[in-house]
Amino acid sequence: MRTAKEEVKALLDKLPDNCSLEDVQYHLYVVEKIHRGIERAEKEGTLSQDEVEKKLSKWLSK
Repeated sequence: MRTAKEEVKALLDKLPDNCSLEDVQYHLYVVEKIHRGIERAEKEGTLSQDEVEKKLSKWLSK
């Protein structure tokens, strides 16, 4: 696993040179949300596509 500093460097290398600070903040926010989602999935598990469809069928009409 990369350190936070390594991840920020990699992110900055991917962004265009003319990006704004707001662009950088947004991409850092997205990366953090992805990491939290992965951690949560590892802790709490995930649902299969069929399980999700069954749960959502209560609210979705076909």
